[in-house]
Amino acid sequence: MKEGKKKRKPAKIDIFGVWCKSCGICAAFCPTGALGINESGQPIVKDLEKCTGCGLCEIRCPDFAISVDHPVEDKAVTEESGEEGKKRSLDAGK
Repeated sequence: MKEGKKKRKPAKIDIFGVWCKSCGICAAFCPTGALGINESGQPIVKDLEKCTGCGLCEIRCPDFAISVDHPVEDKAVTEESGEEGKKRSLDAGK
């Protein structure tokens, strides 16, 4: 029996229009088409639900005019320890 996929929270994309020179690199490198270009050549978020948060737009932007913030699913970040699937907390505050 398959379990339904948990809906992930979309990443937050910030475009700093003042820094952007409208080169279109961010939209060209977006693998899902979440970014597009408007009539004046500025990048826009066409469909935030398509964004996987890969960060290619942010990495490739020569003007540092776009940033991708990834939402945190839970307050305590966990990772598999490798021993019988036990989880350990990486929360440094506790």
